[in-house]
Amino acid sequence: MPAKWLKDTVFYEIYPQSFRDTNGDGIGDLNGIIEKLDYIRDLGCNALWINPCFDSPFKDAGYDVRDYKKVAPRYGTNSDLYRLFGEAHRRGMRVLLDLVPGHTSEEHAWFKMSGKAEPNEYSNRYIWTNHWWQGCRDMPYIGGECERAATYVLNFFKCQPALNYGFARVEQPWQLPVDHPDCIATREAVKDVMRFWLSHGCDGFRVDMANSLVKYDDEKKSATSAVWRDIRGMLDAEFPDAALVAEWSCPPQALRAGYDMDFCLNNDDTGYYTLMRDYQTGEDNSYFKKDAARRDIRRFLNIYTDWYRDTKDLGYISLLTCNHDTVRPRFSLEPEELKLAYAFLFTMPGVPFLYYGDEIGMRYLQLPTKEGGYFRTGSRTPMQWDSGKNLGFSDGCADSLYLPVDPAADAPTVAAQQGDPASLLETVRALLSLRHKESDLQADADFSPLCADPERPFVYRRGSLLLAVNPAGAPADTGVDVSGREIIFAIGQAQADAGTLVLGAQSFAVVK
Repeated sequence: MPAKWLKDTVFYEIYPQSFRDTNGDGIGDLNGIIEKLDYIRDLGCNALWINPCFDSPFKDAGYDVRDYKKVAPRYGTNSDLYRLFGEAHRRGMRVLLDLVPGHTSEEHAWFKMSGKAEPNEYSNRYIWTNHWWQGCRDMPYIGGECERAATYVLNFFKCQPALNYGFARVEQPWQLPVDHPDCIATREAVKDVMRFWLSHGCDGFRVDMANSLVKYDDEKKSATSAVWRDIRGMLDAEFPDAALVAEWSCPPQALRAGYDMDFCLNNDDTGYYTLMRDYQTGEDNSYFKKDAARRDIRRFLNIYTDWYRDTKDLGYISLLTCNHDTVRPRFSLEPEELKLAYAFLFTMPGVPFLYYGDEIGMRYLQLPTKEGGYFRTGSRTPMQWDSGKNLGFSDGCADSLYLPVDPAADAPTVAAQQGDPASLLETVRALLSLRHKESDLQADADFSPLCADPERPFVYRRGSLLLAVNPAGAPADTGVDVSGREIIFAIGQAQADAGTLVLGAQSFAVVK
């Protein structure tokens, strides 16, 4: 069963180097997050997911960890992170850190020991072949980097050697089974990292590439799932309130592996992209696009409802506005369209995640790659707080910033939208307030789609509430009888016409 505190939780994802710089070096820091906790809480988010803040050479923006138990100096110190936990808890907020268990940096002390010619306790902490010329089937590998006469397997970039959790199918002498003592030692080392941060106040982890641990695993990820169930057993015994969210994007697998939540990511096999990012063919038919030529929510809904029915008693599916790996939704949607997209995301089951800056409609910027970001770099730009220097992100020189701020004259900011009921920011605040107020909009309330006809508004039920969204540019009749009910929340226009709910163009309604 998922952690009880997740029932009424909304997460705010923070890319720490881009959120708030308090020392003028152009890079965000932990003190900047602490400074803005009241803003996040008042927005309606009562939990944080902080992207990796551990010591790293930053060849992959911190997803190449050099020391799991040390805060990167660019962000502050371990004491600063402990203080962040305490300040968040004092405000009734939780904090998840980003755990990267599939690989480390090539500069990690474990890898340096593993690459030595003489055998030692870390020799099998990573996956090595027997010979310098012998690689892995279907896996990238590198040789010639260490004194050890072998190649090592990569989990992502060249700088990220794969940690060794074993092979589900052993085909070569250098491949170890999952139950080999050295593979179990890798698992125990990850438990040790988790214990360290949980004992200092962390409330759980978002787990990077959670399904990547055991190699040559089957389609159901059976061996990797067994590893996670073992880790979950440790958590249940020692930290029963801790929560885990997986970067897996297959809830039937992730939740059965012991996770509390799994993301529905922007992958072709989830249908999520059809909601806000259906622009790959050059014609944007995103469901929430006002002028979409072929609007259809069924691609997403068919997959989502199958997952929901299969997992509703196991844990939660997490929908997200965006994340650090995805083009921001403002790339394809205007603020009025975003209001409806967010209304849908924040009233669906599960535990939603809001990416920093999406609440004000920050734009995606076309930028050169930074720290392994590639196209993702444009979604990682500094948070835009006000119209002051560097849009309130930093008092440092503009040319020292981690990434440039939006140069447009109409760059959205918190200050410009604060207090304006018509703004995207205040709409998000109102939506999250409604979610916290109505238990039928929270994580575990029942969900059922009532009408997904492309020619009509999408209508769905959450508990005893009826919800409807009309993204189109013309009014539409939902065909749903709401006699004796009350419209308790609306974006745009909503009314009962002879007992039938009618929505204006680009409108959303909740009926009780």
